[in-house]
Amino acid sequence: MLGRMSRKPAPAAPLFQPAQTAPLADRLRPRALAEVVGQDHLVGPQGTLTRMLGRGSLASLILWGPPGVGKTTIARLLAEQADLEFVQLSAVFSGVADLKRTFEAASVLRQSGRATLLFVDEIHRFNRAQQDGFLPVVENGTITLVGATTENPSFALNGALLSRCQVLVLRRLDDAALDLLLDRAEAETGLALPLLPDARVVLRAMADGDGRYLLNMAEQLAALPPDQPKLDPAGLSELLARRAALYDKDREEHYNLISALHKSLRGSDPNAALYWFARMLAGGEDPRYIVRRLTRFAVEDIGLADPNALPQAIAAWEAYERLGSPEGELAIAQLILYLGTAPKSNAAYTAYGEAQRAARATGSLMPPAHILNAPTTLMKQLGYGSGYAYDHDAEDGFSGQNYFPDGMPRAELYRPRDRGFEREIGKRLAYWAKLREERSK
Repeated sequence: MLGRMSRKPAPAAPLFQPAQTAPLADRLRPRALAEVVGQDHLVGPQGTLTRMLGRGSLASLILWGPPGVGKTTIARLLAEQADLEFVQLSAVFSGVADLKRTFEAASVLRQSGRATLLFVDEIHRFNRAQQDGFLPVVENGTITLVGATTENPSFALNGALLSRCQVLVLRRLDDAALDLLLDRAEAETGLALPLLPDARVVLRAMADGDGRYLLNMAEQLAALPPDQPKLDPAGLSELLARRAALYDKDREEHYNLISALHKSLRGSDPNAALYWFARMLAGGEDPRYIVRRLTRFAVEDIGLADPNALPQAIAAWEAYERLGSPEGELAIAQLILYLGTAPKSNAAYTAYGEAQRAARATGSLMPPAHILNAPTTLMKQLGYGSGYAYDHDAEDGFSGQNYFPDGMPRAELYRPRDRGFEREIGKRLAYWAKLREERSK
């Protein structure tokens, strides 16, 4: 139910007056909706909330979006601009008794002529009965509800509550919005972040669209000594996310021998590989460790150049488990001969690595709407599934549609080698690339 908002002038003091000792993210909280970054579709000149406030009425809302994009800030600023009493609850720490007390206080306040905006963080954490408790006070105007959720409201909230609220989608912050936050951080601290340009790009990627997380990292950088040299991407990663050592160096010989076995196989020398295998067994190595590493080799260094390499590795592993020692070692020796003489390709391994780097660089970009399922009315209204082409309906079984996120250039991650079975895979990919180009014109 929509309630008319008071036209009283806003309070003289700004809503946020953080001390200089407060965290940087708190000191940089927007003091007006126009200062909120990355959500122009909501708070810009023609934004949904801007128009709603201009009409002098505020509906109950569900703010749906990832962490650190401004949900709490927007709720506070809405209360300030609409001259509503702001009350905040967290569904993680609140129960029915908390809700009852809040509703009673809002009812008393309403009798004195002042309305209440109740902001509920993580509203999807409330169960169905607790969500039903909002219905009467939303309907009769006791409160204007603004709920924040990181979960899909179609699944996280019951239909009765959802029908009484307007769902607004907040977007993850893009590079432009994140860079603006970094500019504000530098202006607030009076310090330029000690980053080379490519490290600044990496810092934004590490934030993954989360403005609060970005500012927390920026605060760590601002606290570095004044003579800190500018960091490159490697130095930035080491500073903000140090990695633990991967190996126990007390067993160096163990790793030297497995490295020799692995590289002998990669070099297609089955004789040397058998020698190092025998050396490891003589040293008391567990054959299960060796066959596990050989299974890794099958996917890392052979891959689809010989699709039978992985089944051979699994078969040898299973044979050893069934036969035990010493008969089972012969199955492993046979596997070594197979892997050593198979065509080699690390195309799958390389493609996976490039995919991981692309995933880190692009963060939480949504899939294009046309390949999303739309099991609910809300999702259909948001365009989920619209325009999807069913590939089997095409005469050649290939639609040529884009399956990467909107705004992300198409990435050719997998580049099969011209050897073994991958030669045939390369022909297929080239054919599909030609069709895709023709159908995009």
